[in-house]
Amino acid sequence: MIEALQFGFMRNALLAGVLVSIACGIIGTLVVINRIVFVSGGIAHAAYGGIGLGYFFKFNPVLGAIVFSVAAAVGMGAVQRRTRQRADTIIGVMWAIGMALGIILVDLTAGYKADLMSYLFGSILAVPSGDLLIMLALDLIIITLVALFYKELLAISFDETFATVENVPVDAIHMLLLCLIALTVVMMMRVVGLIMVIALLTMPAAIAGQFARDMKRMMVLASILGVLFTTAGLWLSYSLNLTSGATIILVSGTAYLLSLVLKPLMSRVWSESMG
Repeated sequence: MIEALQFGFMRNALLAGVLVSIACGIIGTLVVINRIVFVSGGIAHAAYGGIGLGYFFKFNPVLGAIVFSVAAAVGMGAVQRRTRQRADTIIGVMWAIGMALGIILVDLTAGYKADLMSYLFGSILAVPSGDLLIMLALDLIIITLVALFYKELLAISFDETFATVENVPVDAIHMLLLCLIALTVVMMMRVVGLIMVIALLTMPAAIAGQFARDMKRMMVLASILGVLFTTAGLWLSYSLNLTSGATIILVSGTAYLLSLVLKPLMSRVWSESMG
């Protein structure tokens, strides 16, 4: 891996993995705790519509994905809060429409779209320096907003009824969370692709949730795990000539399965030592 860092694209890939892992650790924790993985999946796939807009109107597809995914997040949030019984159906429809719109707009765009598949399946080795700056800016926005509204996010995550009684603007904070998910999704799509975004968003947080006692520690541990998984996945993909995004996801998935086995064993050993 050390010799690989002599290449500029590998340094960019490693930096992209770190930036994405920070956002994943923070927002993935909130996704797991609030149990809104399906909504997050809808936002991720709807973001493809923004990529199509970017291609069609000749501007950066990443910026198009930001606008479209935030709009999708607001729409899905409104649906989820107001029509709980059929929210999954409507979100699924919006998910499909977003992807279909993106595909149609790309079809209508003249010329060869060389990097189109990288948005679907990820291409961390092809992340340009300009996208790194966008990722850094999104990271700063996410960290700032979560720090400012941490108490409110904590309240709605664990006891929404109590948060309402305490005059926390539950609907507004929930909408903010979905918009933060949208920004995180956009960061992740160049690393693992829109199709596998949810796996990387949730697995480090799910592992951290088994060992961390509070939400702050869970966010920190999930971010560290994300960095480890992306770095290990990059090293394996470079060494074995494999697709980077899929390798990162397999590393994360393997770690998650191992954590399910190790956690009961660790709990048993701890109980015996204390007994």
